[in-house]
Amino acid sequence: MQDFFNNTYNVAFTWIVAHSLTLIVIIVGALLAQHFSGRVITKLVRRVIKQGGQTKIAEEKRENTLIQVLSGAAYIVIWLTALMMVLSEIGIAIGPLIAAAGIAGLAFGFGGQYLIRDLISGMFIILENQYRAGDVVCFDKTCGLVEHITLRMTTLRDLSGTVHHVPHGDVHTVSNMSKGYARVNLDIGVSYDSDIEHVIEVINRVGTELAEDLNWKDHILKAPAFLRVDDFADSAIVIKILGDTTPVMQWDVTGELRKRLKMAFDKEGIVIPYPQRVVHMEKGG
Repeated sequence: MQDFFNNTYNVAFTWIVAHSLTLIVIIVGALLAQHFSGRVITKLVRRVIKQGGQTKIAEEKRENTLIQVLSGAAYIVIWLTALMMVLSEIGIAIGPLIAAAGIAGLAFGFGGQYLIRDLISGMFIILENQYRAGDVVCFDKTCGLVEHITLRMTTLRDLSGTVHHVPHGDVHTVSNMSKGYARVNLDIGVSYDSDIEHVIEVINRVGTELAEDLNWKDHILKAPAFLRVDDFADSAIVIKILGDTTPVMQWDVTGELRKRLKMAFDKEGIVIPYPQRVVHMEKGG
């Protein structure tokens, strides 16, 4: 028994001495390749992507998206290559494994169709610049902030904090709510007794003051203003207000506009009505 353990120890020690350095070199090389590939990809993307009429923020979103996708692809290639080299070094034949992977790929061809569909869809999304990391988008009924993009799927986080992983092949309609510019689109009701010209003057004044405010002016491209009388509702005349903002800021600007309009309307005596119902009581005989 002692001879068996001695022989096992000698064989193991000899193998470690013969192969450990090579394995360490492979792993360290993969780590260095991953590190430097990320830096090279970042520099190349930042150099190649031009502003081309888009804002600086839009350019940075485009660059960050491409860096995420290309770095992810490089990570997979580097570590698959390292794995093949490690298997070869420890004496496992790579050829049969590759052949087996090919057979397995045929066996799971139906599932592979979905993977290929996701990858092709992802390529077109990236090439066509449909959305970028940092955009707010809706995929059919799933909406949220784009946190991460790979060639296969996009990760969204909605307003409640829920994370959605959406394969690109399942995306049929993309609605980008933060590309180029965004818009304040506000409907507000005033009572039928209101002087419409006075209401319009107050709305435009509040919108202009908001656009000139030092805390908000950098986020507003066009001051919110009266557009039209949009509807004669049951209890109110509905006024539509439009204005342009920088991407993703439409909700913040709209919220601030609502607050200022309420304060201004209270000061000017303009009533924002609430639904009312008149009940007729039949008199008893």
